[in-house]
Amino acid sequence: MLKWLDTLDISLELIEKFPEKDPQWVSFVDLRQLVIELDAFDDDPDKCNERILESIQSHWINEKD
Repeated sequence: MLKWLDTLDISLELIEKFPEKDPQWVSFVDLRQLVIELDAFDDDPDKCNERILESIQSHWINEKD
């Protein structure tokens, strides 16, 4: 199960589930919701912060290329 701090693994799941999305144009509000919707995600939605979302988005951009 994925937790908020599993930012690289979350980004890989996002690439798999949302291949059509361009991560650099996903807002943090939307990114948070996409992560929560992942089947493997199992953490408190309120434990998220901007630093975590930045890390997820950065990994997502780098891994998608």
